[in-house]
Amino acid sequence: MSAVLENKVALVTAGGAGIGAAIALRLAADGASVVVSDVNDTAGQSIVDQIVAAGGQAAFKHANVADEAEVNALIDFAVATFGGLHLAANNAGIGAMPHRIDQVTDAEWDRTIAVTLRGTYLCMKAEAAHFLANGGGNIVNTASIAGLKATPNLSPYSAAKHGVVALTRGTALEYATDNIRVNAVAPGAIDTAALAGLPEADKAIYTAQVPMKRLGQASEIASAVSWLLSDQSSFVTGVVLPVDGGTLNA
Repeated sequence: MSAVLENKVALVTAGGAGIGAAIALRLAADGASVVVSDVNDTAGQSIVDQIVAAGGQAAFKHANVADEAEVNALIDFAVATFGGLHLAANNAGIGAMPHRIDQVTDAEWDRTIAVTLRGTYLCMKAEAAHFLANGGGNIVNTASIAGLKATPNLSPYSAAKHGVVALTRGTALEYATDNIRVNAVAPGAIDTAALAGLPEADKAIYTAQVPMKRLGQASEIASAVSWLLSDQSSFVTGVVLPVDGGTLNA
């Protein structure tokens, strides 16, 4: 285990699987006490069990990030369990099936915006208030390269992630003199369950679009998040860091 985040308490939303799980495991390995949040209790508790088995500290708290009361309860839980909250990885987000916009249902749009954009907003709102009252803190949001470029057939997801990018950049300036840093990672095509279930031919299409000619790993996103949350990036705020194998520039 590393000590780069020693004596820090971190919150990871949607920490039960995929990128969120990798982030939670990495932050714990780097010395943080981690609150793992998810709507899937079994998955979230499994990550906590892995962290504890490896000698780290972690606890699970169920939360739907689209519900303000449940988000506020996450902050209270972190303080009650580990004595504070210093770091936050706002990772929760969902998409919809690919469609042109005339085929997108209102339910798909509303659910994607509620979790991905409203959820990030509610988390940031609660975290910023806590950090202001307690001497500062550090936030990293999970955006996407879909929030930095045109992404046909993914209008709800792309719009939500563009919103996450705007929240990141704007709030970074709002709190720049308050010892609160706000950054984001923007993953490209990552080898998680969402892609693993695709036919090999479809996965090959995604891989071919990446200049490095491979899919990214969730652990590579987690490494970027850990760096942004650590003091190693102490003069970095308002950055949306693509972790995409060069895709954004292709």
